[in-house]
Amino acid sequence: MTGAARKTVAITGATGFVGARMLDLMVREGYDARALTRRKQDARPGVEWVRGALDDQNSLARLCTGADMVLHIAGVVNAPDRAGFESGNVAGTLAVVEAAKRAGAKRFIHVSSLAATQPQLSIYGETKAKAEKIVATSGLDWTIIRPPAVYGPGDGEFLDLFKMARLGFVTMPPDADGRLSVIHVEDLCRALLALLPEQEELTARIFEVDDGKPGGWTQAGFARAIGSAIGKRVAAVGMPKMLLRLGARVDRLVRRGKAKLTADRVNYFCHDDWTIDPQKRLPARLWQPRIETCQGLEDTANWYRQNDWM
Repeated sequence: MTGAARKTVAITGATGFVGARMLDLMVREGYDARALTRRKQDARPGVEWVRGALDDQNSLARLCTGADMVLHIAGVVNAPDRAGFESGNVAGTLAVVEAAKRAGAKRFIHVSSLAATQPQLSIYGETKAKAEKIVATSGLDWTIIRPPAVYGPGDGEFLDLFKMARLGFVTMPPDADGRLSVIHVEDLCRALLALLPEQEELTARIFEVDDGKPGGWTQAGFARAIGSAIGKRVAAVGMPKMLLRLGARVDRLVRRGKAKLTADRVNYFCHDDWTIDPQKRLPARLWQPRIETCQGLEDTANWYRQNDWM
């Protein structure tokens, strides 16, 4: 994509786990990127950094002005209270949508979550569902993508599971036969790349993506796969919801604002089906997953070791 054909993508969340990899991919594929950031970033070809935040209208205006499309990845996955989720996921999405409309950027791709399909289970899921409604009623040429659990080198969310696996066990929700879908971060980014161009079949649609494993993984099967990735046989230990709630209190006391297990997360962790809807997959001609999960988990474990995370 060169010369007059180059398109500019305004992107939020570009310094996060998914966004940073998406930024790299877009630049490699010939897009110009305009990326929102709270902190000063090093200059790099193909990227214009815009200092600001989701609650700063002026910075959002600078971000979206002249952009052909907006890719909204930023969001709050963990917060100490409802206000934190509402601010990041609802008010933040509304602000980006309004900035895109004022700037005339017609294409809008929104990264949601499978949690939005069960909004009654958590504040996180409820606020992601609210964000979807904001996008769907925006009048923009929108597409929403709902990833399941995202893993890969550099991810901090799965790190605790790998650390437990080194000890020979992995704790999980009460139902070891409960199912989940997962996706490697690189496959998710390729799916987002496929959504960027205007295509009639993608407009006003919600898609769900995963690693392609039919029916997803059982909780116990995924725990064993993590063990295999680090060369350990592990026991999958189902935890009663009451103990998970106690664990959330302890995690909050120990890690405070950096706690991974929170009361809000306990509710949706205990849900027995976090698999995608196969009817909502992206058209195969546009995208298919490439990274087999066992190999992806092994690559992730190797990255953790090489970077002294484990």
